[in-house]
Amino acid sequence: MRVEGSVILQVQIAKDGKVSDARLITATSPLLTPGVVEAVQQWVYSPTMLNGEPVEVITTVTVNFSLGG
Repeated sequence: MRVEGSVILQVQIAKDGKVSDARLITATSPLLTPGVVEAVQQWVYSPTMLNGEPVEVITTVTVNFSLGG
């Protein structure tokens, strides 16, 4: 399909570091969105710690697609 662009997601990371929710903020092409959401939902982060305890956090993830020349 040779599509370039970016997808920006709001990602909720659970106490165990797994992605519990991924919501689209914006995408330059709707063709990129489904694959990005599926991939990001499989990511695992190191848990965020607050006062020695893991906490749930929300962050923004940007995935860029660029065709190499």
